[in-house]
Amino acid sequence: MDPENSSFFIVRLKEMIKDLSPAYFGMVMATGIISIAAHLLDMPVIGSALFWLNLAAFIILWILFIIRLFYFTSSFLSDIKNHQRGPGFFTVIAGTCIMGSQFIIIREDYRTAGLLWVFGVVLWVIITYLIFTTLTVKENKPRLGEGISGAWLLAVVSTQAISVLTALIASHWEQPFKLQANFFALSMWLWGGMLYIWMISLIFYRYTFFKFLPSDLSPPYWINMGAMAISTLAGSLLIINVDHAPFLQSLLPFLKGFTVFYWATGTWWIPMLLILAVWRHIYKKFPLTYDPLYWGAVFPLGMYTVSTLRMTHAMNLEFLLPIPRYFVYAALFAWLLTFIGMLKGLFSLFNPKKDHTDKSDKIVT
Repeated sequence: MDPENSSFFIVRLKEMIKDLSPAYFGMVMATGIISIAAHLLDMPVIGSALFWLNLAAFIILWILFIIRLFYFTSSFLSDIKNHQRGPGFFTVIAGTCIMGSQFIIIREDYRTAGLLWVFGVVLWVIITYLIFTTLTVKENKPRLGEGISGAWLLAVVSTQAISVLTALIASHWEQPFKLQANFFALSMWLWGGMLYIWMISLIFYRYTFFKFLPSDLSPPYWINMGAMAISTLAGSLLIINVDHAPFLQSLLPFLKGFTVFYWATGTWWIPMLLILAVWRHIYKKFPLTYDPLYWGAVFPLGMYTVSTLRMTHAMNLEFLLPIPRYFVYAALFAWLLTFIGMLKGLFSLFNPKKDHTDKSDKIVT
């Protein structure tokens, strides 16, 4: 690489890190859950390949986030105080926990998963209270229509991701830690459900009573469904863990009822979101361009696949098995499309011959 190209590369790399979306760990979330789906549905090669790719993405993103924190601190702190970008930090928690779930399901490595669990819980405490406290006490706030989006439900996803990983680890621990871990998983599951009820009320209100433009329908609105899917998964794992904790036995009807409730709600969202996507990109001709937020739309597809599969096993609902067996292909296709879009975007960013006045690249040309 000649000095001129080297200088260009460094400048572009600095720009990329400075503007790095807080929601970029959505890639780890999406790749991780689709890797798990492929593994559980007898696609071991795909599952293993995505595991190693996700591990590399996880490490690279952490390096970039740490560099951004120390070298572009003002931009980093500005995102924390932003109603639109701030909730993206919850992907860091969810991505860490889903990475831990991969280590258990694909590698049977409980030691690494345990370390990621501890890290995820610490991150959850710091980010949850930092984001919500900051957005509460800031003086200048946007109107509801400008500030609320589906990205806020990432707070629900991060909470349920901890519940999922805790339930998976609990099955491996000895008593009394097994009992305590299941209680913690139950508590996080319940809190995540309560948080969803609070937030979806505001989001649905914004949907129906505010002017809605194609640009307003950002990809994180798919988290409306994804938050319910991961809540279904957490509930299913608690049902499977009933024998490990007597108090879960007494709550079994409640667990089953709310798990199906979450699954049914998530299922309702799928046609609605597809219709809105058609309205946005076909009827309104809004360009389909790569954005890191699209990983937030891929993740729910993989999570719906895994959660339906787990619920089927937990509650003996074999008639639902065709759903995950076919849905996984939609998730894989969406992941591949978004991954190609990301590669094209990176090539465009670091191509010295390309005009960078428009930094976005189309996913589909």
